[in-house]
Amino acid sequence: MEELTFGTMIAVFEEMFGRGLFWALVIAAVVVTALYLYVLIRDRALSMRKFLVAQIAMPFGAVAAIWFVLAITSSHLRDLGGPVDLIVLLGIAALGAVGAAILVYTAQSLFRRKQPT
Repeated sequence: MEELTFGTMIAVFEEMFGRGLFWALVIAAVVVTALYLYVLIRDRALSMRKFLVAQIAMPFGAVAAIWFVLAITSSHLRDLGGPVDLIVLLGIAALGAVGAAILVYTAQSLFRRKQPT
């Protein structure tokens, strides 16, 4: 792999996760992002109460993302080989945490009734 292109990255992720799972994850991410933007536009403000609950979900999202990637790739934490592996693992945890926060905030906004102010 001499060049790091977008097509190369897609091919690597398809190989890691399998074509079906990878594209299902991409579609799920696009749907949740679109719903999040819909909620922000609809409510015209960020609810700090919902945001706090969403932040509480972040550590669970980080752990779930790491567990998911390790399970899908048949790897273990003992397989970490160096600083780059640790940076990738921390990146996965960060993306899982942010994804969980967005998912929880969106779910709260879509399924809970508005509280009187």
